[in-house]
Amino acid sequence: MIRNDVLCSGAIIPQPDLVNIYGCEIGEGTKVAAFVEIGTGVVIGRNCKIEAFAFIPYGVTIEDDVFIGPHVCFTNDKYPPSGKITRTHVKRGAAIGAGAVIVCGVTIGERAKIGAGAVLLRNVADDEVVVGYAAQGLAESRWK
Repeated sequence: MIRNDVLCSGAIIPQPDLVNIYGCEIGEGTKVAAFVEIGTGVVIGRNCKIEAFAFIPYGVTIEDDVFIGPHVCFTNDKYPPSGKITRTHVKRGAAIGAGAVIVCGVTIGERAKIGAGAVLLRNVADDEVVVGYAAQGLAESRWK
């Protein structure tokens, strides 16, 4: 169900009855698959591809030409249920593989690649490729 959206003309949502989109902005040429939820205040750029079952809550900004794989989950509260929203920024041309979890508060650089199933806890530089659990190469925990 699309409610109070600010869709740019030219955004492509083939099955609008099978998505939940609330008060967000979606750029021209962006394709949104079925069973996606996009929260209030989310900004998605032009020519992106958002695959099925992606969850994109308030606090996420996605620039142009980004690929979001199926079942990608963004978070927006680092210490739930604090209610304190922590923003996440995905820069132009980045790609996030299926089933990745993006813990809030990170910036994903231009053309960066996040592997399928990754759990991302840190910023990713432009053109960097990260894979695996914790997608940071360290065993440390940021949960204290």
